[in-house]
Amino acid sequence: MSEYQQFLSERDKIDFYIQKGYRIHQVKEHLNGATVEFIHPKGNVSETLLIGNANARKYFSSLLMKQKQAGK
Repeated sequence: MSEYQQFLSERDKIDFYIQKGYRIHQVKEHLNGATVEFIHPKGNVSETLLIGNANARKYFSSLLMKQKQAGK
């Protein structure tokens, strides 16, 4: 899979959870990328994604910044 295709795949997975109402709860950076934990505010359901592509990590970082600003 090309790097761009990997980015698109990971971005789509992130967008899927965001569209379902999940919020980014926790991010753990490691050598393989980042593990992002999403939590749904209704029902406390959580999902975890491994994000390895650098552009996808930038993407969820921008979403996290927007989420933090909206929470103020």
